[in-house]
Amino acid sequence: MSAYWILLLLISYRDISATTFDATTPTMVSNITYTSAVMSVVLKGENQTENVQLLNRVRLELDCTWAANENKQPNITGYWTRDGDEIEDSRLTVPLQNEQYNLKRVFNIEHEEDLRKYSCVFGSQAQIQFILTVPGIDHVPDKPIVSYIGDYVALVCKIKDTAPKPDTWRWYKSNETDKVRTDVLAEPGRYEIKNEDLKTTLVVYNLTKEDSGVYHCGAVYPLKTSVGELTLNVLSFMEPLKILFAIVAEVIILVAAILLFEKWQSKKKPREENGMNPLPTDEMMQEESNSLGESSALRQRNV
Repeated sequence: MSAYWILLLLISYRDISATTFDATTPTMVSNITYTSAVMSVVLKGENQTENVQLLNRVRLELDCTWAANENKQPNITGYWTRDGDEIEDSRLTVPLQNEQYNLKRVFNIEHEEDLRKYSCVFGSQAQIQFILTVPGIDHVPDKPIVSYIGDYVALVCKIKDTAPKPDTWRWYKSNETDKVRTDVLAEPGRYEIKNEDLKTTLVVYNLTKEDSGVYHCGAVYPLKTSVGELTLNVLSFMEPLKILFAIVAEVIILVAAILLFEKWQSKKKPREENGMNPLPTDEMMQEESNSLGESSALRQRNV
């Protein structure tokens, strides 16, 4: 394999398929140097996806072989798509040879815009999709990173240990409309970037509220910069105390309510023991009503 380029291939293996890859030395096409490579896939099912990771310009031949189904026709229609859209002039008749159909096409991958999803399609029965990209950022925190005003924070991005080393690393911060590159020299003492082969760290010192936001780390490869995203929340030291104060206030209110209830109960209990009840019950009211009725009847008899 030439030292000029590296092609890293990640394949989702299946029992029904076979994938091979071959590369040659760089060649000149229209005054542009390409590395020639062949990506071959044999499909025995109906659908398959291959993830192809590229670093440099490559003249990539995608070779698709389909073992077909039980209803094997002498000829079928094959064509290619890019991001789901059929490529112009790619449709052709594919004959059955050795109980298989074969479809191949060469793509010059020169710019970031060429990193697309390419598919070879056999009629409406089967297809193989090739996803072309560069090695991706592997380690990025899922949750926002929290730090405090006046403190410092270290933001870290990594790529897989098996991935090729990027040419360099870059850091950006999102504003309302765009991503602004972090300039260490513009504010000395505020920012520090520590780059290793497969890891980068952005250290921000003397944090302010304005440092909150979305940061992007970029692993720079010749074809494309692979980007990871991190979110930083900068809080004042009073923020955690606000939560604590709210909890303490709720506890105080609850304890005060319990004490008031117990005090009311303690006043009520002695009066009940002495036979005093500030509120007449239904039974007492009924007894008084009966007593008044008897007194009224007695007066009427005396008259």
